[in-house]
Amino acid sequence: LGMLRAIKNTSVTEFVILGFSNHRDMNLILFVVFLCIYIVTVLGNILIIVVIYVDPTLRTPMYFFLRNLSFLDLCYVSVTLPKMLANLLSENKNISFSSCAVQMFFFLFFGITECFLLASMAYDRYNAICNPLRYTAIMNKRVCIQLTGGSWICGTLVAVGHTTSVFTLPFCGSNVINHFFCDIQPLLKLVSLTSTVLFVVIPFALILWSYVCILATILKMPSAEGRRKTFSTCSSHLTVVVLLFSTTGLTYFQPKSSSSPSTSKFLSLCYTILTPLLNPVVYSLRNNEMKGILANWFLVIKTVVHK
Repeated sequence: LGMLRAIKNTSVTEFVILGFSNHRDMNLILFVVFLCIYIVTVLGNILIIVVIYVDPTLRTPMYFFLRNLSFLDLCYVSVTLPKMLANLLSENKNISFSSCAVQMFFFLFFGITECFLLASMAYDRYNAICNPLRYTAIMNKRVCIQLTGGSWICGTLVAVGHTTSVFTLPFCGSNVINHFFCDIQPLLKLVSLTSTVLFVVIPFALILWSYVCILATILKMPSAEGRRKTFSTCSSHLTVVVLLFSTTGLTYFQPKSSSSPSTSKFLSLCYTILTPLLNPVVYSLRNNEMKGILANWFLVIKTVVHK
């Protein structure tokens, strides 16, 4: 109801997304590049989901979370990229008030859910390394479902709260968004403390705490080879965490005096497009189990094709 009242009370009925309008001569090149990224991202994450679902050896908590992460990345990249691709080929870069609200809701929803899911994955790695004898009892199916469900609930609550708070405000000035999607920062020109805490600080603090405990356990191991192998089980997750939270933090924490639209767009591209693209790559190339299974699949496919 609040959203409907906002639409009635505002003089703005649509927004203009500038996107990459300052590089019009490169629109076709950017379209091809981003289309290829989108196709690879979609296919890569679908492949991860299918492999984990089909292969019985991957029925573990780590791969349960990874399957959810791939599904989130698939949805997350589909919120912004299709509209951005359309804008690159069209002179009409308008988006309706309600469509902008829907895009921002799902962007926040999937993004925040992913942050909390990464925290759940860090908790899983903490128990696997710090409590190996009790791991299967602690990380049972019910706990995995509760952690995943809690991540989705957190994403829903924060997305509803922020989308409502933004789009119940009266938009009576400029309707131009100097970005490539309806993000909260260019709409408000500021980021609320609640968004910063929920979206960045809380999940990151949980992940940091988990890895402090993990590193303390690893350093106590007598064998260097044992330390290396144990840490390698966390390397994929840690890579994704660093990529996502570093670019997100730089986007929303940088001082407004030193920020620029071009810098914000570049950093936004990193966490909205590159992270979903690299997740399947990181988890397949840095994971021996996934590499072995994918190699067997491709060998079978190659054999069938040659026959």
